[in-house]
Amino acid sequence: MKGMDERDPSVVAKARDGDRDAFKALVELHSRYIYSLAHRMTGNAQDAEDVVQEAWLKAHKQLSRFEARADVRTWLHRITVNCSIDLIRARRHREDAHDPADLEQGPLSERGAEAQPTPERVAASVEISDRVNEALGLLTALERAAFTLRHVEGMSIEEVGAKLGMKTSATKHSIFRAVKKMRVALEPYAQS
Repeated sequence: MKGMDERDPSVVAKARDGDRDAFKALVELHSRYIYSLAHRMTGNAQDAEDVVQEAWLKAHKQLSRFEARADVRTWLHRITVNCSIDLIRARRHREDAHDPADLEQGPLSERGAEAQPTPERVAASVEISDRVNEALGLLTALERAAFTLRHVEGMSIEEVGAKLGMKTSATKHSIFRAVKKMRVALEPYAQS
């Protein structure tokens, strides 16, 4: 459907009414965003692709229940997070140990932004971003999901536990393990 704007409520309305072109337009407009979110949650491309496919299947099935006044991107975000968690739960492995001090820090977005970055820091940002992605790859699927939900999405420990179907102590443990692995992997960058 040429000229479609994802903010146009008529696109969603048409998709709800069974217009395949409108649904296809929604897929084209939002798939990159959904893939990016799924990749952050799962940590690898194949799992992210599986999550994207499952998310679109669920979105299609649930489209009739989507409320027109809601934001379609927020709705798709929730579906994608839930599909990612479902995939992770299917593969979950629990490990021991936790450090509550690491867990009480809020999400990354709330930790206080520094003043204007120096040109050196801007130049290093791509390298650091790559290293963060590599470090995330060292985490188990459960650790990555817990870390992402806690420190990127900003959920409380209780909310993370509820999303992942875990008790508070197991949630803290998973977040701690993730933080510990991330610290080790990123230590060389923290000292520069």
